Amino acid sequence: MNELVAALSRHGLLLVFANVLIEQLGLPVPALPTLVLAGALAAGGKLSLAGLILVSVVASLLGDSVWYLLGRRHGYRILRMLCRLSLSPESCVRQTESVFDRWGLLTLLVAKFVPGLSTVAPPLAGSGRVGIVPFLSVSAAGAFIWAGLASALGWLFHGTVNEVVGALATLGGGALAVLGGAFLAFLGIKWLQRRRFFRQLRMARIPAGELHRLMSDGAGPVIVDVRTKRARADDPRRIRGAVVLDIEDLDAQVPLLSKDREIVLYCT
Repeated sequence: MNELVAALSRHGLLLVFANVLIEQLGLPVPALPTLVLAGALAAGGKLSLAGLILVSVVASLLGDSVWYLLGRRHGYRILRMLCRLSLSPESCVRQTESVFDRWGLLTLLVAKFVPGLSTVAPPLAGSGRVGIVPFLSVSAAGAFIWAGLASALGWLFHGTVNEVVGALATLGGGALAVLGGAFLAFLGIKWLQRRRFFRQLRMARIPAGELHRLMSDGAGPVIVDVRTKRARADDPRRIRGAVVLDIEDLDAQVPLLSKDREIVLYCT
C-alpha cells in the first residue's frame, strides 16, 4: 500500500488512468483502492481532484468503448468469450441480461459498482444495438458517479486513509505479502468454483446429435428454451417443439411439465 502511495505521488494521474483503463478492459486489477488513495492525496494538495475524476472518466470510457464496439461487431460471440474467461461463468452474462432487461441503458449507471457487471454490460449494450451517443452519455455518467464517490471517500476520510497507510507501512513487506496472499487465495477459490461448475455442466450435458436422435425416434424429451428475452430477440430461431420459459419462473413451471419424459433445458 505504501508503495502505491509513493507511485501515486510520483506518477499521479497517469497511474490512475492506467489502473482504471486496465480494470475496465477486464483484468482483475481493482482501481477503487487507487481512487480512494488518490482522493486522499488530493485532499493534501498533491493531486487535482477535478483532474483525478476527469482522467478516471476518460479511461473508463476508453475501456467501455472497446467492449461496446466488440459487442456491436460480434454480438453474442464476444459475450460467450467473456463467459469462458470469467471466474463466475454460471452467472457472468445471465445476471447482466436480467438487469438490462429490467433497467435498460441505466444499468451502466451502477455497473462500475458490481464486480463483473462493468465488463459485460458494455458489449451487451453493443450487441443490443444501443446507439453510440446514448451509450457514451450514460457510461460517462456512471463513470463520473463511480470515480467521484471513490475520490470523495478518500478526500473526506483522508486522515483515516493516511493512518491505515502508515500502519501498513510499519509492517513493511509483510503487509504486501498478506494482501498478495489474500488476493491469490481469492483467485484460487474462484478458479476451483469455475472448475467444479464446468465439471457439473459436462456431466449434465446432452450432445446435440443425441438430442436429434431422440427427437427422430418419436420419444424425445420435453425441450425448454430458457434463454432471456434479449437473447431470443437477438436470435429468434428455436428448437422445434421447444417450450419457452423464463429462468425466473422455472421452479414454478417445471412441475407442470410432463412427468414421464426427460426434460432438456437450453440457453444461449
